[in-house]
Amino acid sequence: MQIPQRHAADRITSISIDHSPLWQHIPHMTTDLAHIRNFSIVAHIDHGKSTLADRLIQATNTVADRDMKEQLLDAMDIERERGITIKANTVRIEYEALDGENYVLNLIDTPGHVDFAYEVSRSMRAVEGSLLVVDSTQGVEAQTLANVYQAIDANHEIVPVFNKIDLPASDISRVAEQVEDVIGIDASGAIAVSAKTGEGIREVLEAIVNTLPAPKGERDAPLKAMLVDSWYDPYLGVVVLVRIMDGVLKKGDKIKMMQTGATYPVDRIGVFRPKMENAGELGPGEIGFLTASIKQVRDTKVGDTITHEKKGCEKPLPGFNPSIPVVFCGLFPVDSNEFEDLRDAIEKLALNDASFSYEMETSAALGFGFRCGFLGLLHLEVIRDRIEREYDIELITTAPSVVYHVYMKDGTMQELHNPADMPDMTVVDHLEEPRIKATIMVPDEFLGDVLKLCQDRRGIQLDLTYAGSRAMAVYDLPLNEVVFDFYDRLKSVTKGYASFDYQMEGYRADNLVKMSILVNDEPVDALSMMVHRDRAETRGRAMCEKLKDLIPRHMFKIPIQAAIGGKVIARETLSALRKDVTAKCYGGDATRKKKLLEKQKAGKKKMRQFGKVDIPQEAFISALKMDG
Repeated sequence: MQIPQRHAADRITSISIDHSPLWQHIPHMTTDLAHIRNFSIVAHIDHGKSTLADRLIQATNTVADRDMKEQLLDAMDIERERGITIKANTVRIEYEALDGENYVLNLIDTPGHVDFAYEVSRSMRAVEGSLLVVDSTQGVEAQTLANVYQAIDANHEIVPVFNKIDLPASDISRVAEQVEDVIGIDASGAIAVSAKTGEGIREVLEAIVNTLPAPKGERDAPLKAMLVDSWYDPYLGVVVLVRIMDGVLKKGDKIKMMQTGATYPVDRIGVFRPKMENAGELGPGEIGFLTASIKQVRDTKVGDTITHEKKGCEKPLPGFNPSIPVVFCGLFPVDSNEFEDLRDAIEKLALNDASFSYEMETSAALGFGFRCGFLGLLHLEVIRDRIEREYDIELITTAPSVVYHVYMKDGTMQELHNPADMPDMTVVDHLEEPRIKATIMVPDEFLGDVLKLCQDRRGIQLDLTYAGSRAMAVYDLPLNEVVFDFYDRLKSVTKGYASFDYQMEGYRADNLVKMSILVNDEPVDALSMMVHRDRAETRGRAMCEKLKDLIPRHMFKIPIQAAIGGKVIARETLSALRKDVTAKCYGGDATRKKKLLEKQKAGKKKMRQFGKVDIPQEAFISALKMDG
């Protein structure tokens, strides 16, 4: 009789310690499809996505109060420091609705910045609905539009949520009007919340349960699971985030990746709450993770279909386009002895970021380094910061450039990632540059400055509309004019009030040339760049003037030139340091002094022929910040 009593006592103890419902700890217990809701939160940067996710987690007791912290789903230090989401993160929430039913809610918190739009697009395919969060003090912004259109493309049911109603500047009726006018979705059922204070959170949970559709799927069908994301864990190997469409995935199953044909035995299955928690199986409609002794992240293609090795599904899911790097730049260690450390750091980062590409390169000026591809300037900054912070390596970053298409006279086309590799212009027929479609939302009083900025950057106006006192300008812009400092200039001319979003629109031919910088008649490959012919002279002159101030003076004259092919378009001369060779002549014939000066002149001429100009690292760093 003692055994049941002991079990009873154990059970009572466990319930008294843990206040969450008992059913949530039974790993084999599967939830029927009608009680599952999968959704993402989409919004512009700083409109409160991560804070709303925190409140939803807190309101459902998913995490104990002692473990709760701000931006709970933003795990990286750099995310918490910058206050942005970089990686889409998942959490499973259990919620008891007002009708007494228990629901499983799978939430994916997505990034808001344009550089990480690929994270948003693939998260959208894994869920059926979205919460559209709009800041009730600022209204609809450029990124709000971009992200909500991705949700509409994925056939999502959308619930508008107006956040920050605790602020005095909140204006719900104006924002509702903007959502209906600009986006074209009904805002009459929008929920007013304050993610900071927790007001309106219960209404959001009820709307998720009652408005968003339940997932579809057949339990008895062959396994069909979408590979949503993957990352490297030093203890578990590659962790794969999956959304089960049909069938059931169990521990011990042999799975097959349909794109690569590789097979693996499943070691572990579980869900995020938001920490990893093991489960016995994952059924249709559920989002969870698996580990299967996969060694490298590149073995798992995002968007791939996972099925059973035997009796698998016949047709894979449509998948989605891989992310393509659009901005390239060189990363070189300041201390050349740290090259091997940099190689290790880059290889480790690439394990967790499939959109980051790299290859080795050498530069006469900077030594050994890597040519790296990024999704945009913020992505570049994040990678650079992580290398400097996590691996303690000081870096030199060369001028960012985009990928050009070079069409040869023999009809072939090659991609140009680095301006230093530009082939001889005599064999080139024409060049094409990438163009973007930019959407800029700006208050009316700054519109003139924004239009002038876009015009200066060779922009073509496509559309200009108004939503209240805010203008929405749509421009066709060359990407290479945007990657330098367009975003900074836009923020400064609009006092920070403009919002900016872009999407790639393909390639178009233009009058582009490679501008080389020569110091003492030697080309400096790290400073060569692609420019529009009309801008080449201005850009070249600015670069020469800057280098004149940055390069220390030598014992001989140094010409600094900007050239297109063999034609010099700008020149500055750095004067020589002068040593007074006549100081030891006291009186006597003037010819003696003349003779010494002529001898010195000949020596300087010889020095210029054989002398090496040392350009300090600081000069490179400052010269590459030219547009700043």
